[in-house]
Amino acid sequence: MPSQNLNIETQYRTMSVLWFALLFSQIMLLVVLFFAKPEIFRFDFSKSLLGENAAVILALAFVGISTFLLSFVWRKRFLAQAVSEQKPALVQTALIIGGALCEAISLFGLVLAFAFSYQYFFLWFALGILGTILHFPKRDNLIAASYKK
Repeated sequence: MPSQNLNIETQYRTMSVLWFALLFSQIMLLVVLFFAKPEIFRFDFSKSLLGENAAVILALAFVGISTFLLSFVWRKRFLAQAVSEQKPALVQTALIIGGALCEAISLFGLVLAFAFSYQYFFLWFALGILGTILHFPKRDNLIAASYKK
């Protein structure tokens, strides 16, 4: 039993590092954007929310929100499978899938900033970072996937 607890702690630490890396990579995307295209950070909120490319912005908004919701659906599915099959590795898979989907949302914002000079790009970053924060690993999920009930 003590080695089982040690294993859970090791897995939890690993998942926490992975979570931090996923969050940090999104912040680094903002830093890269700041140095590559600093003029995009001069916000002029008098401009239209849809900008000049309304179809592209609406499409990426729909895809971004769908991806956000999908990240939680898949995470829940992997966590349920981890508990039913008693496979703690699937808890880590749930974290990675959820975090990667949220990072994709931030990448949509990066594309909007670089390709379309869309000044409200930060909304996609905010949604991606919020999703990643909400995917913070929980020790209880590992415990539930490690012990038969």
